[in-house]
Amino acid sequence: MTRRRRITVAVAAAGLGSFALLYAPQPVLPQLAAEFHLTPGSASLAVSAATGALAVVVVPIAVLSERVGRRRVIVFAVAAAALTALLLPLAPTYPALIALRLLQGVAVAGVPAVAMSYLANEVGPAGVGAAIGTLIAGNSAGGMIGRLVAGIGVDWLAWRGALAAVAVLGVACAVVVAVSLPPDSGPPSRAPRGLRNALRDRVLLCQYAIAALAVSAFISLYNAIGFRLAAPPLELPARFAALVFLAYAAGGVCSAVAGRLADRLGRGPVALASLGVAGLGALLTLPDSLVLVAVGLALFTGGFFAAHSVASGWVGARAPADAKGQASGVYLFAFYVGSSVGGTAGSTVFGTWGWGALVAAVLGWLALAGVAVLVAQKSRGTVTGAPVGLTDVRPTIGSVTSPEIVVRTADFTSAGTSTTTATGNGPPS
Repeated sequence: MTRRRRITVAVAAAGLGSFALLYAPQPVLPQLAAEFHLTPGSASLAVSAATGALAVVVVPIAVLSERVGRRRVIVFAVAAAALTALLLPLAPTYPALIALRLLQGVAVAGVPAVAMSYLANEVGPAGVGAAIGTLIAGNSAGGMIGRLVAGIGVDWLAWRGALAAVAVLGVACAVVVAVSLPPDSGPPSRAPRGLRNALRDRVLLCQYAIAALAVSAFISLYNAIGFRLAAPPLELPARFAALVFLAYAAGGVCSAVAGRLADRLGRGPVALASLGVAGLGALLTLPDSLVLVAVGLALFTGGFFAAHSVASGWVGARAPADAKGQASGVYLFAFYVGSSVGGTAGSTVFGTWGWGALVAAVLGWLALAGVAVLVAQKSRGTVTGAPVGLTDVRPTIGSVTSPEIVVRTADFTSAGTSTTTATGNGPPS
């Protein structure tokens, strides 16, 4: 196996394993709530604890990787996440489970923080597009597969067995990464110091706000959907309710379409339209109809991923040359803070006032994100995107973005991954 193919296989396994583990508890939240006598808001901490920990440490881990080596960080991250996953089914109490999830979030952070810069150094411009596409596919597939395995398995294995099944997948991925990922070919290069520029531009601040608000709406709805589908009058078994996560497939399609439309029509209009589609999808989940709920979730998911795609691309195009990596890191931080804090807040709203109140909260977050889009459109100042003939390719999702990579579009043809600055690259998991 060639070095490039080993790298491609390893980073795909890293993305798949880490994000499968990160989101595996989401479909079993109703079972956690039943066993530990929790409200939906308290149960959602099983997801929010990990994403919150990831948000806090992702930038420091990126800095650490410049000192100790990126391969070392990636291998340790996937292995530690898998080891923690094996311990989750053994948690005797809910606080113990949350403590393990905090550790798991810290471990998983090593993948989005480091994988893209590793690829930039090791693959080179001729193959980086295909490698990035593979990593993003692994991230997205991992997020969906982890949820499906846990959600479908919980009816037969209970939540502990379902999480153990995902842990086995994580261990297998960790082994592939450890065996396949080649050593760093040279010492990591230090990123330029541009954090101040990443934090003082109004347009960039608006994109960070869009990320936090939109993902708050998204994670809230998905944290609570299992409770809604299991309760009367729908009363779906967990193995069928888990199939709602197939709506993630709409995200990949919509993010790519939104990026191309943004190039032609402008980022602002496409972002607003995407948020509107997400809001319409949320409204369609209100009636007690499985068909409408399914259609609503597909629209909501596609709209969210499209808005995220445009916002992440906006960051890459707007950030000054000396702050692209830092701006991407701040966007990633905002995204996972929104996932953690907003996801728990929305679940608490659902547990207290019901699905209708949650939809109202989701619409409120989406509306505020729309306001941020309008503010960004009206803002003036220096726009310092990539030079003509260059485009920046960034990781997403669930990973949203980590330090940027700039490559010439003429140097490669990305395997199914758009290389325009407006697209983002796909959904987070």
